[in-house]
Amino acid sequence: MQLFIGVIEEGLIYALVSFGAYITFKILDFPDMTVDGTFPFGMCITAVMIIHNVNPFMTLLVSFVMGCIAGAITGLIHVKLKVRDLLSGIIVMTSLYSINLRIAGRANLPIFQKLSIFKMINPFAKHSLLGAFNVAIVLLLIVIILKLLLDLYLDTKSGYLLRSVGDNEVLVTTLGKNKENVKILGLALANGFAALAGSIYAQHRGFFEISSGTGTLVIAVANVIIGMQIMNVFRRMKPTTSVIVGSIIYRACIGVALFLGMPSSDLKIITATLLLIVIVLNTKKYKKLVR
Repeated sequence: MQLFIGVIEEGLIYALVSFGAYITFKILDFPDMTVDGTFPFGMCITAVMIIHNVNPFMTLLVSFVMGCIAGAITGLIHVKLKVRDLLSGIIVMTSLYSINLRIAGRANLPIFQKLSIFKMINPFAKHSLLGAFNVAIVLLLIVIILKLLLDLYLDTKSGYLLRSVGDNEVLVTTLGKNKENVKILGLALANGFAALAGSIYAQHRGFFEISSGTGTLVIAVANVIIGMQIMNVFRRMKPTTSVIVGSIIYRACIGVALFLGMPSSDLKIITATLLLIVIVLNTKKYKKLVR
């Protein structure tokens, strides 16, 4: 039961990062390494603010905004300075490492005893049997709200322009819109989600750790690819819903591997192997077999 609950909780948190990866990887076709920096950036901001007794919900908003700023900087470096997409993300990601250390003052910052969103919202406080699902319920509510907001945004004029930039940049230009500004907006939004996920992760785990962001992009991309494969089977499922399901399935695969006896030190190689399998199955040669 504990393994099942852990899979759901981790899957829901990384679903938020995957919302951002869906925007950059699937819509914009932009390999954005910035998320490996903005995820711990959100953790860092949250830990420092909570230590100073700031309302935990306020840390979510601040982390999202700061993540958007970091993503916009990546977009500006790429668009205005003509730096390649991958390098733009790496530059900002590397800079955020030092910024996180500067803000936190050290590489690890515990907040176990401090107030968090999970302590403030406790729907099953009086029920010992249901209390184990408290964190999962709170996370599910947050993810559903953000999924609905993202769906609403993608159905707006700005959202259609964002999707058009990924599909046909010429079309955006012919409509009299600046495709570069739209791309910057997409990167800002994606990294806002990553920082928000980091904020929630810090409150869930009770600490900030400087190396927590390593491999975040790999996990998020794997979630998106798995989710897109599921959407091919259930064609009426919205992409954001598929991303959530893909995130939980991916986390379940990790959980099963650890349950079967693989040491936790091999977690990164398990992650890389799963991503390789998912990418191979996503090629044209195996798509029909998967369906």
